[in-house]
Amino acid sequence: MHAFDILGDPRRRRILELLADGEQTSGAITEVIRAEFGVSQPAVSQHLRVLRDSGFASVRAEGARRLYAVVPAPLREVDAWLDRFRRFWEQRLDALETELARGRRAQDQSVKEGDQA
Repeated sequence: MHAFDILGDPRRRRILELLADGEQTSGAITEVIRAEFGVSQPAVSQHLRVLRDSGFASVRAEGARRLYAVVPAPLREVDAWLDRFRRFWEQRLDALETELARGRRAQDQSVKEGDQA
């Protein structure tokens, strides 16, 4: 399965967001996904399985608990693919940063002028 097929599902993206904060139990993940998306526990388990089988997540047993974690390699592959397109938004972000800096300088200048009056 292609990485974007995996990431195309909002529930799987949300699971990865949760895992980006650190290792999570399957129960904790299920609780959040069920609350946010209204899906069943078996559906969440299936999404976890897809993430695990596709290499986006790993699982380890700790007693009766299953702990999931992000596997960074597939995300690096996605980032490498996106790198071809970064120039389309980086230029705009650089321009926005310049305009914000100009606005801050103008605001600072007007505050200084107001203090002198």
